[in-house]
Amino acid sequence: MRLGAWTLNGQKFEGIFVGPDAAFEALPFTDGTTVQSLLEAGLPAALAAGAALEASGGERHPASEIQLLAPYQPPTVRDGVAFEAHVEGVVKSVDNSEGVTPEWYDFPTFYFTNPWAIIGTGVTMTPPPTERLDYELELGVVIGRTPDGVDSNLTVEAAKDAIFGYLIFNDWSARDIQSREMKVRLGPAKGKDFATTIGPWIVTADEFADRTDADGFLDVQMKVFVNGHLYGQDNAASIGWPLNEMVAYASRNTHVRPGDLIGSGTCGQGCLGELWGRAGKLDPAPLQTGDVVEMVIEGIGRISNRVGAPVAGPAIPPARRLSGR
Repeated sequence: MRLGAWTLNGQKFEGIFVGPDAAFEALPFTDGTTVQSLLEAGLPAALAAGAALEASGGERHPASEIQLLAPYQPPTVRDGVAFEAHVEGVVKSVDNSEGVTPEWYDFPTFYFTNPWAIIGTGVTMTPPPTERLDYELELGVVIGRTPDGVDSNLTVEAAKDAIFGYLIFNDWSARDIQSREMKVRLGPAKGKDFATTIGPWIVTADEFADRTDADGFLDVQMKVFVNGHLYGQDNAASIGWPLNEMVAYASRNTHVRPGDLIGSGTCGQGCLGELWGRAGKLDPAPLQTGDVVEMVIEGIGRISNRVGAPVAGPAIPPARRLSGR
């Protein structure tokens, strides 16, 4: 089942999508149901609600008449760094270090990013002024209610039931800003939090049962295109940890609750930064105004955004040094 949100004639709807990706129809909820309420109800209840809506014979909105929105508004967004190939390449371009730090292998590390910077497919993305604008191709994990309602200190087995579904996740990045920030041993912050694309919808986890191996690794192809040219591709199964293990780690000594979103981290060849690190130069060139970035994940669909003109925020003065006070 595919869940999400859209606009038609200026009105926002939430509901399900049926039919092929190229000519789908959107079926709106009309009884107060929302995507978030189904995440809170849990996957079995959501599947039943979707089946009832599809059988109801209610209104249908053709794909050609609607504009997709971000599928929902996540209350929190964690973003991982779980693909070894990405780490190996990108650290060379961000902080000029070599290889993968041994600590990376210990746990599926993540950072928190800005849920209010979420955008949907088809939207023009507005970056800050940057000379190294980049994309990041990731698989997004949407958390739903577990059968027993437990959401803290999940075992890796219990974490499987917390995965409601998946979406495409583009963690836009300003690499020059990110590199400067991380020299302070904190962040990333403004190098990342200006935009994150998610979409085109949430595909429920049951759709991937035949693509998941015994260890929990998900076998789906991931591709990214810039202006119609293939720039990178990988398989989600090349990740360092199965996604349920990442969810279990995220729940350690805290909570993962319905609606929380966890990014897998960038796949191999999934960003320009990795390509720059491996090439030792800015090749391919950083993104520019007008470029179109398209991402495709097998079994989910595609998202596409155009890069808009950068917008500078208000000036902030440097720190006042103690010696100058």
